[in-house]
Amino acid sequence: MARCIMVQGTCSNAGKSLLCAALCRIFRQDGWRVAPFKAQNMALNSFITADGGEMGRAQVVQAEAAGIAPDVRMNPILLKPTSDVGSQVIVMGQARGNRTAREYWSDKKALLPVVKQAYESLAREYDIIVIEGAGSPAEINLKKDDIVNMGLAKLVDAPVLLVGDIDRGGVFASLYGTVKLLEPDEQTRIRALIINKFRGDVEILRPGLAQLEELTGKPVAGVVPYGRFDIDDEDSLSERLDGDARGAAVRIAVVRLPRLSNFTDFAALGRVPGVGVYYADKPAQLEGADMIILPGTKATLSDLKWLRESGMEAQMLKQHAAGIPVFGVCGGFQMLGRTVSDPENTEGGGSLRGLGLLPVDTVFRPRKTTVQTRGTVGNLSGVLAELSGVAVEGYEIHMGETARDADALPFSTLTRADGTTVSDGCQAKNAYGTYLHGVFDASGVAQRLAQALAARKGISLDNAAMTTAGYKEREYDRLADTVRQALDMDMIYRILEGNA
Repeated sequence: MARCIMVQGTCSNAGKSLLCAALCRIFRQDGWRVAPFKAQNMALNSFITADGGEMGRAQVVQAEAAGIAPDVRMNPILLKPTSDVGSQVIVMGQARGNRTAREYWSDKKALLPVVKQAYESLAREYDIIVIEGAGSPAEINLKKDDIVNMGLAKLVDAPVLLVGDIDRGGVFASLYGTVKLLEPDEQTRIRALIINKFRGDVEILRPGLAQLEELTGKPVAGVVPYGRFDIDDEDSLSERLDGDARGAAVRIAVVRLPRLSNFTDFAALGRVPGVGVYYADKPAQLEGADMIILPGTKATLSDLKWLRESGMEAQMLKQHAAGIPVFGVCGGFQMLGRTVSDPENTEGGGSLRGLGLLPVDTVFRPRKTTVQTRGTVGNLSGVLAELSGVAVEGYEIHMGETARDADALPFSTLTRADGTTVSDGCQAKNAYGTYLHGVFDASGVAQRLAQALAARKGISLDNAAMTTAGYKEREYDRLADTVRQALDMDMIYRILEGNA
């Protein structure tokens, strides 16, 4: 069975996911077969595996860093929020319906065998398992029946690294307080502390580190500097949502929907030299954009209502009428149509008029489409005609069935992993829509789109962008190098081997 090490944090967004990715990469570089694991993840950014299972994006990133294919065993439970009090529950890659937080918590213990089986299955195949916790282990109101922090650590006998985020302030108090709120046996399980996201001279911290070690009885394994790594993010806490792309030759606005999901779809566009991708939730922010993207969402009807009430719809229609292309992905594609209906109460019921830019109508069904796919963009007209015939690949993840008018043109033709071929999406008068997540990731797609937008403005762009795969590999290595230099890796290996 594999050895394991677990990363827990004093709070959400302390940097657990990236540190786990870094450890996966480091162990891989050192010659070990390593896999990530997170018992329960809550995020709107998800991924579809080769066999059609759905899992959290963070464990996909960690698997890529480890050099292995993503597998739903790495994230056996995924919660995708559908409202402030409820989520869609996905177990071993398959949706099991929507549950309120109270309903889920009352039944959570019944999922422990699923978590245990998934972990043990991975542990038989790999040398090291890097486990990520969730939130904080010191949420004393949630400790009963915990299956993701100390409860999981006890189940699999994992030593724990506790991470604190110094960038938000109060890191000494948060690390000390977290340790002291735990039961004695849980405190013993914490083998070392890590301070993350530090800016400045680490020598200034030395007196505080020594006192922290004395107060907690735990060694500090390292101080990780604040770094900017272009690696796919887990959820809406991502810093990339706050950029404005000022000064970029080509500006692409992504509408920041309240239930925005899979915003990683647009990372490849931002890597093209001269292109700036920014997220907009106010109508004035759409002015000056060279393209507007309506992204995926976990609550299409609710977000469509917000789009209308916020004035974003009116501004989008105004910009489109002025010749600015509008591109919808998944839920965004559905909203660009004439109607979106939910007769079987899949998303709460009801029906709404869409933006009317595409001649399509969408009806939600209980069955969820989750499949990897690849294909070719059709013969496009308008500003994005340059994309005609390019190869694309990615995955579908939707509960809607969209009917296109008989004389309307599809966006692409796709072949799914099961061998079926489908006509995907729609195009009409500088409006484009697709169900394909990752549509811009394939080699050359983002560059050609950027060149088309630049040509509309009478300018040209440098075409020297790296492939998505090559770019990711470079960023994983940068992350690993930074963390390896910051941590006492001899201590980490002693902890892993049970000698510290």
